[in-house]
Amino acid sequence: MPTFTAFTTLSDRDQAEALAELVEGLDPAPYGVGVFEIEDGSGMWEVGSYFLAEPDSIVLDLLALSHGAAPFAVSELPETDWVAHVRRELSPVEAGRFFVYGSHDADKVPADSIPLLIEAAMAFGTGHHGTTLGCLTALDALATSGVHAKNTVDIGCGTAVLGMAAARIWPEHVLASDIDPVAVETAAANVTANGLEGRVTCLEAAGFGHPQLIAAAPYDLIFANILKAPLIGLAPDMGRYCAPGGHVILSGILNEQADDVIAAYLPQGFELASRKSFGDWTTLVMRRL
Repeated sequence: MPTFTAFTTLSDRDQAEALAELVEGLDPAPYGVGVFEIEDGSGMWEVGSYFLAEPDSIVLDLLALSHGAAPFAVSELPETDWVAHVRRELSPVEAGRFFVYGSHDADKVPADSIPLLIEAAMAFGTGHHGTTLGCLTALDALATSGVHAKNTVDIGCGTAVLGMAAARIWPEHVLASDIDPVAVETAAANVTANGLEGRVTCLEAAGFGHPQLIAAAPYDLIFANILKAPLIGLAPDMGRYCAPGGHVILSGILNEQADDVIAAYLPQGFELASRKSFGDWTTLVMRRL
């Protein structure tokens, strides 16, 4: 069955979200629509949609014009078994003591590693991206230095790989949350696949916007692998919900954006503990004073 994509860009987030809502109501209806900030520091937003029947390009362009967006680029995708493709392309990842792998590589898990199973169909947040790799490496460094986080939360958890990693090295319960309900389902499935039921709880929430997240504060360790703008927006809550002496591990930050994120956290009572780059991406470890 053919699949069609339609993508456009614009500079205003609210307009991008309004445009996406209108695209969702088209006939034929798309089976997926998303709004994403383009991670190049430009401040641009992308609206992407997927269709099982060719969309009306004229209608799409009229919608784009009315919202100040570029004309939609419509393409037909070749039929591809994406899970098989990802399995061929993704090899296991080692980040300190952690070994992130798919079930097709179960025979490659080193005996002295801490394994984290993430299936190929749930590839976002597998550890192959520099942001996730950076967070896992930072976690390993903290634990190696003697840190024991007794209360951990993973904000914007995706596959929950970071929350699960914390649950693997420390015995305490971990919370993991995401604004996307599909991500929360994915995270819960990964928790089950890794035998961590009862050790990691997955919640749907924007930031700390859930009663259970607030009730569990303050936290000794907070992960937030998201993007520059939401990280900066979360800085006051990070200062409010991170315990004195605790740490936050921040990523989803382009190298050139790191100074801006640091500048947002210093006034909230944090100091910079570590700053490392992994390709185009920076991972920050901030310590609450």
